[in-house]
Amino acid sequence: MYTSREDIGYDFGDNSKDGSKSTQTNPNIDGGWAWMIVLSSFLVHILIMGSQMALGVLNIEWLEEFNQSRGLTAWVSSLSMGITLIVGPFIGLFISMCGCRKTAIIGGILNALGWILSAYASNVHYLFITFGVTAGVGSGMVYLPAVVMVGQYFQKRRALAQGLSTTGTGFGAFLMTALLKYLCVEFGWRNAMFIQGAIALNLCVCGALMRPLSSKEVVNGKCILRNNSEVNHAKALSHSTETVKSNGVLNGEQEKKEEATNEEVLDSAQRIESGGKSRSGNCMYGLCILKRVSQLTVTVRKGFRIWYSSYFGAASLFTNRVFVAFIIWALFAYSSFVIPFIHLPEIVKQYNLSRQNNIFPLTSIIAIVHILGKVILGIISDLPCISTWNVFLMANFTLVACILILPLMQTYIGLAVICALIGFSSGYFSLMPVVTEDLVGTKYLANAYGIIICANGISALLGPPFAGWIYDITQKYDFSFYICGLLYMVGIIFLLFQPCIQKKQPREKSTEEAQV
Repeated sequence: MYTSREDIGYDFGDNSKDGSKSTQTNPNIDGGWAWMIVLSSFLVHILIMGSQMALGVLNIEWLEEFNQSRGLTAWVSSLSMGITLIVGPFIGLFISMCGCRKTAIIGGILNALGWILSAYASNVHYLFITFGVTAGVGSGMVYLPAVVMVGQYFQKRRALAQGLSTTGTGFGAFLMTALLKYLCVEFGWRNAMFIQGAIALNLCVCGALMRPLSSKEVVNGKCILRNNSEVNHAKALSHSTETVKSNGVLNGEQEKKEEATNEEVLDSAQRIESGGKSRSGNCMYGLCILKRVSQLTVTVRKGFRIWYSSYFGAASLFTNRVFVAFIIWALFAYSSFVIPFIHLPEIVKQYNLSRQNNIFPLTSIIAIVHILGKVILGIISDLPCISTWNVFLMANFTLVACILILPLMQTYIGLAVICALIGFSSGYFSLMPVVTEDLVGTKYLANAYGIIICANGISALLGPPFAGWIYDITQKYDFSFYICGLLYMVGIIFLLFQPCIQKKQPREKSTEEAQV
C-alpha cells in the first residue's frame, strides 16, 4: 500500500576509488532469487496489512466481550496499525545493525506472540499491550525489511516488483476478513486469534527468504565474494553520507578516528585472545566475551550513525513549504481510509444489513477495488499528457466526497457503491512515492518518504479512537465521518495552494540573479 517505484534509492556498484577493484553485477538482480523476494514481500503484505484491514471483525467481538466504549475499544486496532508505521524509522536501526533477514524473523516471532497472548485477554487494556504494542512492533519489524529487500534486488523492474508485492494488501484484506469471520463463528474470537498467531509464524519463513544480496568483487585478479547487505541497508535509508556531512551531522575525520579506534579494540581483543591460549579455560571464555562485546559495540555504533544520519540529517526538508503541507495532509488522510475498515462492520449491524454483508462484506469490496485502483491510477499517471500531481489530487477529492457521503447511505447497494469508490480512489497510495520525489527530489526521497509514512501512522493511530469517541457522545457515526472528511479536506487545501507558491520562488530568484 505504501510503496511503489523508486521508494528507496540504491547504488549497487562499488563506490571505491581504487582502480584495482571491479564489481560484477549479481545475476539475481532483476531476476532469479529476486522474484522469491517479491513473493516474500507479497505474503508479508497479506499477513500484516491484510490482517490489520480485517480488524473490524474482531472489533465487534471485543465490544461485546468487554462492554467498553467504542472509543476505548478502537484504540486496540489503531495502536496496531499506527505503531506498525510509526516505528518504521526506528526499525531502520535494527536493519543497519543485523540486516533485513534477522530483523524480519524476530518481527515475525514478536507479531505471532502478540496474537497468541491476545487470546488470553481479560480486558481491553491487556489488548493494548499484547496486540496494539507487541503485535504492532512485530509488524513494523517485518514490513520495512519487506519493502527494502524488493528495492535492493531490483533496478530496471523495480516499479513492476513493488507493484506486485504491494497488491498483497488488497488480497490480504479480502482473504483475512473472510478467514477471521469464519474462525470467530466456528471457534470464537479467542481461538481465532490463537490460530491467527500460528498463521503469523509464516512471517518467519518470509523473513528467511530475504537472503542478503552479494556481489563478486575482483581485487588484483582474485575473486572475492562480498556480502553487500549492510551497505545496501545503509543506502536504503540514506543515499549517501555526503548529505549527512552537508548538514553537519557527521565529520569525515571523526568517522575515520572512530573506525580506527574500533579496529584497535578488536585487534587488542584478538591479541589478548591469542596470547591467552596457554591460560585456563575460564580466562579464554572471558576473552571471547570481551571480543564479542567489542564487535557488538562496533556494530551498534555504526548502525546508530547510519540511522541518525538517515532520519535526522535531512533537516533541510522542512524548509520546503510544499513538503510541510504534504506532511499536514498525511496527518489527516490515512485515518479517513482506516476508519471505514474498523467501523463499517458495526455500521452494517446497526442498519440490519448483516445478511447481505455476510454474503459479500463491504470491506472486501474496498480491498478488491483498491487493487484495481492502484493499477489503473498508476497507468493513467504514467501517460505523457497526464500530470501525476493532478491525478493524485483528483483521487483525494473523490475519496473525501465518498467519506462525506457514506453516512447518508443506509442500503447495502448504496454502501457497496461508496465502498467501491473508496477502494478505487484510495489507490492513490501507489502514487505517494512519486509525488514525494517530485517535491523533494531523488536525493532526499528515502528520508522524506519515511517521514510521510510516520505521519500516516499517527493518523491511523488517532483516527479510529476519535470516530469511536464521537459515537459515544452522539450515538451516531455520521459526525465521525463528517469531521474526518472536513479535516481531510483541510489537508488537501494545503496541498492545492502550496505548489503555486513553490513555483513562484525559482522565478523570483532567477530575476534577482539576473539583476546582480
